[in-house]
Amino acid sequence: MIDQLRRMAIFATTIDHGSFRAAARALRLSPSVVSHQVTQLEEELGTALVYRSTRKLSLTPDGKRMLAAARSMIDAAEAGLHAVTNYDHEPSGVLRVTAPAVLAQSVLVERIAAYVCNHANVHISLDCSDDRRELIGDGFDVAIRMGRLKDSSLLTKKLFEIGRRLVATQSYLGTRPEPSSPGELSDWDWLELAPVWPERPEFRKKGQSVVVTRPPARISVNNAHALFGLARSGAGLAVVPEFLAAADIASRRVKHVLPDWSLSPVGVYAVWPANAPKDGLVKHFVEFLAQSTLVADNAGLA
Repeated sequence: MIDQLRRMAIFATTIDHGSFRAAARALRLSPSVVSHQVTQLEEELGTALVYRSTRKLSLTPDGKRMLAAARSMIDAAEAGLHAVTNYDHEPSGVLRVTAPAVLAQSVLVERIAAYVCNHANVHISLDCSDDRRELIGDGFDVAIRMGRLKDSSLLTKKLFEIGRRLVATQSYLGTRPEPSSPGELSDWDWLELAPVWPERPEFRKKGQSVVVTRPPARISVNNAHALFGLARSGAGLAVVPEFLAAADIASRRVKHVLPDWSLSPVGVYAVWPANAPKDGLVKHFVEFLAQSTLVADNAGLA
């Protein structure tokens, strides 16, 4: 039984790290030993747990069930260890966090600053980039993601939502008939934010829903600040985070197009490896970010 529990822990570590080689580094074992332990577990259970390929591992249906059981076992073991040791409740250590560059001007940065101010023994390295960083491959402890998340073995927690606005300058709007419905915008000049362009914007108003099919964009960028800058220069329509546009809308430098229609907000999530300690620094940090003071109503993002 002890050997099987050990193999379950190695199996869970392998899935969490994405490969036998990465799990071997984390466990300080050889890749052949890790692979052998997982194979032994499969033979003892009489079922395949993972599909193996040259590029990645993926779980079988039985593998998914075994992973849930293995994680429950590991959580129980960690809880027991904390219960019988002098656990230091004051968080300490180094966290590497990656986030989209656009959130550098959001309330997220304020909350990270507040966390560091409240916990003197914590050091945070924050990477704000338009390039999507790999959580495990690039060595990060926590990734902040926006929009829809891909299915994975990573753990996630929703932090808050960001409202969005459709904006343009009055000079650009003056070249077109004033629209009364989003459907009338299908042949306008839309500015493209490349990472999310395939997702067609859906507008809602009192039970109505209109999805706009846009023409090919003449200008494409991969940065939300550049997107908004182009809109402020009169190049066309842009869907941008509300916190970027709020001041310019108030000063009438840009106009909120079709203000009676709303766009669905974008969710902001924390993502972290499933093998992070249940009561460790990562979990403590994520829970702080997700406190009620960060919800949209209080953050002015709805």
